[in-house]
Amino acid sequence: MLKKQRLPGSGEKPLDRWLRELLPDKSWNEVRRLARTGKIFVDGAPRLDPTSLVPAGAEVELRQNAPRATRTPSLPRSNVLYVDAQVVVAHKPPGISTVPYDENERGTLDQLLMETLSERGRRAPLGIVHRIDKETSGVVVFARTTAAKLALKNQFRFHTVGRRYVALAHGSVRSGTIASRLVKDRGDGRRGSTESEELGREAVTHVTFVEALRGATLVECRLETGRTHQIRIHLAERGHPLLGERVYSKNFRGELIPAPRVMLHARELSFEHPTTGQRMSFEQPVPADMQAVLQSLRG
Repeated sequence: MLKKQRLPGSGEKPLDRWLRELLPDKSWNEVRRLARTGKIFVDGAPRLDPTSLVPAGAEVELRQNAPRATRTPSLPRSNVLYVDAQVVVAHKPPGISTVPYDENERGTLDQLLMETLSERGRRAPLGIVHRIDKETSGVVVFARTTAAKLALKNQFRFHTVGRRYVALAHGSVRSGTIASRLVKDRGDGRRGSTESEELGREAVTHVTFVEALRGATLVECRLETGRTHQIRIHLAERGHPLLGERVYSKNFRGELIPAPRVMLHARELSFEHPTTGQRMSFEQPVPADMQAVLQSLRG
């Protein structure tokens, strides 16, 4: 039980990170659920966003008997990076899906974008041309016309789209290129690499060392192909699972560094505009939750 407590130290951290320190017996998902359901109060007011920054010195309290909060998901307008008649570019926060995985899923990026655009008087369906994982943050592009969707899909198909990610990986990672053939099931129910040229799809990841950290490495990953979980699989199979990884970290023999989610951020996306042919590039900085983990591993 967490009674009213003033946060120690200095600086600020995401709320879920504070809660994990104050409630070590609870998982990341559990402390986030407490916040999202209105059980966590900061300076006397409910704080529903577990990723919001909270400064040291604030008073935090868990009220188990507080009424369950309901919140309609929304996307800040600042997350819409670019919009015209052909394309929409947005920054996807961690924790929401790019598109629904089933008909009952709500609060996905495409749905929130459509609501935001309708408020601007730009109501139109969005065409899906790629996606990033639910826990991954970063830049995503959608098409607004059939012609734009076809043009963008062709760019992804022929690998002319520029995609750069930043990631926090366990251990000491060197620069290099990782190439393999990926399958949906490598025999244990998980995606992974195979020797079969018939079954596997080519996957190429260019990894660049950025910074050595305590027990981990900050790397940049440039995708030549864009297979599902490609970066996560490639680094894990080389003995460097990403921080926060739960699916592909089973064979890691070192000590796993705790993180609130998979530490992967789609920092930069570049493509040719489907109508004008102009090369467009969009970049977003590492979000607060990942930045907090990065800072904790420095020095």
